[in-house]
Amino acid sequence: MNSAQPAPLSGIKLVLATLALGLGSFMNILDLTIVNVAVPTMAGDFAVSPTQGTWIITSYSVAEAIMLPLAGFLAGRFGAVRSFVSATLLFTLASMLCAISFSFPMILAARVLQGVFGASMIPLSQTLLTAIYPPHRRGMALGIWAMTTVIAPIAGPLTGGWLTDNTSWHWIFLINLPVGLLVGISVSLMLGHRDAHQPGKRDQKMDWAGLTLLIIGIGSLQILLDKGNELDWFESATIVTLAITAAVALLMFVVWELYDPAPLVDLRLFIERNFLVGTVCLLFGSMAFFGVVVIVPLWLQTFQGYTSLWAGKTVAFGGVLAFVLGPIIGANINRVDARGIATFGFIVFALVGLWSAQFTPDIDYWSVALSRLFMGVGIACFFLPLVTIGLSGLPPGRIAAASGLTNFMRNLGASFGTAITTWLWTSEASGYHARLVENIHPYNPVANDYLDRLHRLGMPDNVALGFLDRMINIESYPLATDRILTLSALLMLSLVTLIWWAKPPFVASRGDAH
Repeated sequence: MNSAQPAPLSGIKLVLATLALGLGSFMNILDLTIVNVAVPTMAGDFAVSPTQGTWIITSYSVAEAIMLPLAGFLAGRFGAVRSFVSATLLFTLASMLCAISFSFPMILAARVLQGVFGASMIPLSQTLLTAIYPPHRRGMALGIWAMTTVIAPIAGPLTGGWLTDNTSWHWIFLINLPVGLLVGISVSLMLGHRDAHQPGKRDQKMDWAGLTLLIIGIGSLQILLDKGNELDWFESATIVTLAITAAVALLMFVVWELYDPAPLVDLRLFIERNFLVGTVCLLFGSMAFFGVVVIVPLWLQTFQGYTSLWAGKTVAFGGVLAFVLGPIIGANINRVDARGIATFGFIVFALVGLWSAQFTPDIDYWSVALSRLFMGVGIACFFLPLVTIGLSGLPPGRIAAASGLTNFMRNLGASFGTAITTWLWTSEASGYHARLVENIHPYNPVANDYLDRLHRLGMPDNVALGFLDRMINIESYPLATDRILTLSALLMLSLVTLIWWAKPPFVASRGDAH
C-alpha cells in the first residue's frame, strides 16, 4: 500500500528548497551554452576547426537528450530525490573531467558523460518543484523553473565569455564543482525523506532494448547532422549508412516502446492532445531559439572582432526581461489563456528575428544588444506556456515521465538546431562568397580600382587578393547570419497556428495524487 503524499513545504524551507532545485536546473542548462563563446578558443587549443569545435556543444546536448527519458524510470525505481542528488553529484564529477581534458577526444567524452549523468536533473527538478508547492501555487513553481531554462542558455555566453577572457576556458567547467556539491547536499538534507512516501516501483526493470535502440537512433542522427556538411551529405556512403541506421533504429524503437509492458519512454503520452501540441511546439521553438543563441556569438567573434566577453554581454541582454517576466507569467499562468501568451511570444521572437536579419557588417554593439533584449520578451513568453500546456491534464503519477519526455524534445531541438544552423550558416556563407567572388574579374572597374589601391599600399598580388577574400568573407557571413535569423523567425511564426489546437483548461489533473 502506498504511503500518503508528503505535504508541500512552506516558509524558509520552501524558499531554500526552491533555490537549490532552481540552481541545479540552472547549472545543468547553463552548460548547454556556456561553451558557445569559448568554442573558437577551445578549437584553437585542441587544433580543430571552429565547426568541429561545435561538437563540444552537440555531444553534451545529444547525450542528455538520449538519457532524458530515463527520468521517469529513475524516479520510480530509486526515488525522485535520490535520483536527483546522484545525478547532480555525478554531473559535477563529469564537469571536473571536462576541466582537466588535454585532448579533443577527451573533452568530447567528458561532455558526453556530463549529458548522461545530468540528464535527469532537469525533469526531476521540475517534478520536485511542483511537489513541494501547494496546488494553487504550482504555476509560480513552474514559472521559477521555466525562468531557469530561459535565462541559463542566455547567461551561458556571458559567463563563458568572462571566464574565457579573464581566466581560461577550463573555468567554465570548474565553477560547477562548488555549485554541484552545494545543490546535491542541500536537496538531500531538505527533501531526502520524501522518497519514503513515493509509490513503490522498486522491482521495475530497465528497458535495455529500448535504451539501446534510442542511443543508436539518436546518436546516428546526430552524427549525420554533425558530419553531413564535411562529408558532402548524401554523396557520402557514411552519411547514407548513418541515415539508414537512424531511420531503422528509431522505427524499431517506436514499435518496441508501444508494445513493451514497461517501456523506457511512455509514447502513449502523445495520444494526449495537449502533450502532443506542447512538446512539438517546444521541439521546433527550441530549434529556432538555440540556432540563434549559437550562431550570433559565433558570428560576432569570428567576423565582427568581438572578444568572448563582449559577445557574451551582447547575447546576455536577452535574459534581462526574461528574468523579470518569468515569475510574473508563472504567477498568472492560470488566470489567462496559455495559448495567447505563447502566441505573443512566438510573434515577438519572429518580429525581432526579422529586424535582426537586416543587420549589416557595420552594425554597432547597442543595436545588436537591444535586439537580444527585446527577443528576451518572446523567449520568456513561450517556454513556460508550452510546458504548462504539455503537462495539463496529466495525473501526478505521469508527471516525471512526461517531464523527461518534454525535456527530451527540448534538448533534441537544441541539439538539432545547433547542428542544422551551423551547417546552414557555413553553407549559405559559401554560396554568398561564391556569388561575390564572381564580380572579381578584369572587366569590373570597381574591383580593379580596389586592387590598384591595395597595390599602391605596398601589397603584392597574392596579399591583395587574400585581403580582398577576407573582406568578401566579412560580407558573406553577415548575409548568412541574416538568413538564419529569418528562417528562425519564420519557424516561430509557423507555430502560432499549431498552438491553438491545444484544448483548455491548462491545469494539472488532481487524480491519483493522494
